[in-house]
Amino acid sequence: MALLFAKNNSLSAVTALPASISGGGLNLISTQTASSSSTIDFTSGIDSTYKEYIFKLYNIHPVTDGVQFTFNGSDDSSSHSYDITKTTTAFRYYHGEDGSNGSMAYSSSTDLAQSTSDQRLNHGDQLGNGADENFVGYLHLFDPSSSVFVKHFIAQTQMNSATNYSVGGYTAGYFNTTNPITAVQFKASSGSIESGVIKMYGVT
Repeated sequence: MALLFAKNNSLSAVTALPASISGGGLNLISTQTASSSSTIDFTSGIDSTYKEYIFKLYNIHPVTDGVQFTFNGSDDSSSHSYDITKTTTAFRYYHGEDGSNGSMAYSSSTDLAQSTSDQRLNHGDQLGNGADENFVGYLHLFDPSSSVFVKHFIAQTQMNSATNYSVGGYTAGYFNTTNPITAVQFKASSGSIESGVIKMYGVT
C-alpha cells in the first residue's frame, strides 16, 4: 500500500497536500448586514452541500435597550415558520466593569426543554443599545439536511451588557426533528437590529 506524504519537509514550507487530505476550509456562502432589520434570515444555501454550517456574528447592536438576541430554525422550505421543537443547555461566565461579581454558572433562564420558542444566545443579562454595548459570536449547525437524525448545534457568544458586564456563554442543543433544516433566523426579542453583520459559511 502506497503512503501519502506532504510534499515538503517542514510544516512552514508545505505548499500542497495529498489529494486524499481535506483542507477543512470555510466557504463563504452568504453575508447579511443589518440596518434597522426586524430579522436576519438565511433562507437559501442550507442544503446537503456541506455537513456543517457556521454563522459568524459581528457587532450585533439592537435598537431597543435591554433585549435578548435569539435564533430559530425552519424545516419548511416555502413559508419558513420558525417553530421547530428544541432541547438545549447553556452556561455563562461574567464579570462587572467595576471588578465585581466574577462568576460562572449554569444558565437556567436560557435552556429549553422540548420548546418551539426562539433560543436565546445571550445569557442571564440583557443586550444594551449603548455605543459601548454590542454582541459577537458564532453558531455551528451540524448536518442540517439529514433525514435520519436530529440536528445538533453549538454556539459561543460574548457581549458587553446593558448593566455593564462582560458576559460570555455557551449554548448547545438539538432541533428535535428528522426533517431537513432549510432556513435559520436571527432576531432581537423586542424591536429591530440596528446594525451588525452575520456571515454563513459551509465547512468542507
